[in-house]
Amino acid sequence: MKSRALTYVASTFSIILWGISYLWTNRLIELEIPVFYFVFVRILLAGTALLLLNAVTKALVPINRKDLPKFLLLALCEPFIYFLCESYGVKETGSPTLSAMIIATIPIFSVAAGRIFFKERISGLNMLGILLSLTGIVMVVMSKGELGKHFVLGIILLLIAVISEVGHASLTKSLSGNYSSQVIVMYQFLIGSVYLLPLFIFKGLDGFSCEKYMSLEVWYPIICLGILCSSAAFSLWVSTIKNLGVAKSSIFSALIPVVAAIVAWLLGHEDMNLRQFAGIGISAVGVILSQHVSRKRHSRRQ
Repeated sequence: MKSRALTYVASTFSIILWGISYLWTNRLIELEIPVFYFVFVRILLAGTALLLLNAVTKALVPINRKDLPKFLLLALCEPFIYFLCESYGVKETGSPTLSAMIIATIPIFSVAAGRIFFKERISGLNMLGILLSLTGIVMVVMSKGELGKHFVLGIILLLIAVISEVGHASLTKSLSGNYSSQVIVMYQFLIGSVYLLPLFIFKGLDGFSCEKYMSLEVWYPIICLGILCSSAAFSLWVSTIKNLGVAKSSIFSALIPVVAAIVAWLLGHEDMNLRQFAGIGISAVGVILSQHVSRKRHSRRQ
């Protein structure tokens, strides 16, 4: 009971950090900091922190040559594609809440991927959940009022981020038998920072001003994103997956837009109306239902 309670605490803390991360990302965008700058620094900071942690705990192991292609593809999916599309998605939609809602549909796409690639069955309740989640997103979009010029582009970028996360989860699963989760995350961040380095040099440093880019106002959200939302949250999420399994742990991601919406509302970043709150609630319920597995089917799988 104590172990399960700690697992729920860890997963809740991860979700809270990821919900708040959209506000920190949005803050950097408002300060007109290039996405290529803060994403690279965030990923490098997270990878370095995990490298030090694994070295101190003597958990550091080299990559087996046959697994190198998987790690290269893993880092391409996340952080390279995922974080760039997520950050630009937040920028183009102009809404941390809506962005969090789109990202929270990852479990739905996981269900679809399971059906297409692994021939997993989708129940009527799962389909109902998918429809509810899409309905909730539409309700929030309708409540946004004036949309940004590139709003649709932002939604497309966020959906690409979601698809890349599904690929990332599949690759992580194939590597988890030979490496600890902390080591996998460390390598994907360090390799990802190498992918991002050219973009950081040629795009991220455009208009660089030491006084602005190195200021506490900029580095505070970057450090929070790198250490808390990447290193700490991902490490805590590992224990959640280990103890609850992939299906049950993914249900918690439905709470991300709820956290983002409440925090944004409390801090005065966004005005929330009744329709938006209802849409978020319906979407969260939809994601949970999309992950439901009957006891009979679960016993048959076992």
